[in-house]
Amino acid sequence: MSDYKQLSLCMIVCNEERFIGNCLNSVKDVVDEIIIVDTGSTDATKEICKSIGATVLDFEWNDDFAAARNFGLKYAKGDWIFWLDADEEVEKKDAAKLRDVLTETEDSIVGIQLVNYYGSYPIHPDNAYLINHHRLFRNGMGFQFKNRVHEQLNVDEVVGEVDHLKTLSVKVYHYGYLDEINAEKNKHNRNIRLLEKMQEDMSSNPWLDYHLATEYFRVSMYNKAFHHLNEAIHNFLLQQQIPPSPIYRLKYEILVLANSFEGAWPAIDNAIALYPDYVDLHFYKGLIFVGMEKYEEAIEVFQHCLMLGEKNLQHITLKGLGSFQAWYYIGHCYMKLGQMEKAVYALKACIQQSHSHTLAKEALEKLQKSS
Repeated sequence: MSDYKQLSLCMIVCNEERFIGNCLNSVKDVVDEIIIVDTGSTDATKEICKSIGATVLDFEWNDDFAAARNFGLKYAKGDWIFWLDADEEVEKKDAAKLRDVLTETEDSIVGIQLVNYYGSYPIHPDNAYLINHHRLFRNGMGFQFKNRVHEQLNVDEVVGEVDHLKTLSVKVYHYGYLDEINAEKNKHNRNIRLLEKMQEDMSSNPWLDYHLATEYFRVSMYNKAFHHLNEAIHNFLLQQQIPPSPIYRLKYEILVLANSFEGAWPAIDNAIALYPDYVDLHFYKGLIFVGMEKYEEAIEVFQHCLMLGEKNLQHITLKGLGSFQAWYYIGHCYMKLGQMEKAVYALKACIQQSHSHTLAKEALEKLQKSS
């Protein structure tokens, strides 16, 4: 009897002809089968999938992403399931490592390194959020997706709380929230409608307020986003749960954007006490000090960000906050303090790590002209 284990790729798609070829080609050589659930494509999506060897199943769209994903899981024969979005692709040089789950882990669920790009097209490699995200799980254990939108696996129900997600050194790039694509698919309005529908069914779920906050934040409706964040925090506490780290990250990002430095300080230290390893929270503390013109204190915080770095992706992390962005603000603070040699050093360190950092280049050029 063969010990060969199989890996199934499961996806849902609708009108994804722009991306689906790149997505499937990035992983087709390392999976044993591709199960595609199509929820009503009218373009060439299904034909592209079939040409790459996928099994394509039709599913009538019912405003429920989890239901569509779960439909596909029923047809997967692999020992493990890997799931992707159509607007994602696996880093080619990493793809073969996906098969490591078949032979090298006793875990039931395993992550990859997700790189979520934001901003305008073409992609700027420094404009990204980074996080370890569970994308591989054992088949036949009862894993299912839940939630109409922002669907996630029922990890707690199957294996309990996962303190530290085992993660493969496999990068997956996600392009779906670039400005152009977000607008083209009208994702904001769709997601708001589905989240509000979910709230009617399960109003006590604080995650819904967090997801509503992220949707409003994405379209710069900061007051609404802030309201939903506070609702989320309140409801998590009512349920005697510590509010998850992304909620505090977004709360303090909004306060910094609103220049509400007095409102953010010293309260941010309470969030840092909960998540002392979260570089983003420390970075926003540094920005708060910059806004309050406490430059020496800010430098100390940004130096701590450099020490923390960006390798702890158990929290969603904005690329650069433990590297080039921290160096840039150290340089900015030294300029404000009149310590120009130290400012030049910091700005050069920033540019070395982010070659197209416009603000650092402009600041360095200004300093060099005045010296």
